[in-house]
Amino acid sequence: MDVALKIVLVIFAIGLIAVVLLQKGKSAGLSGAITGGAEHLFGKQKARGLDLFLQRLTVALASGFFILALVVSYFVNK
Repeated sequence: MDVALKIVLVIFAIGLIAVVLLQKGKSAGLSGAITGGAEHLFGKQKARGLDLFLQRLTVALASGFFILALVVSYFVNK
């Protein structure tokens, strides 16, 4: 059971890394500040669904990773 939990923990870690890398940055320095204002004013509807999905998936994977890390550490120290 210990090995299976560690394998699942590694899968969560790799998934979390991949999802974070797929997300766009919130700002890209000065150019992000300039174009970000235009997107906020006119609305950005194209990729909003994908951004929202990736954001929710990141929260779910991070929560799962955190809880699983606690469970694995409990079983290793037992």
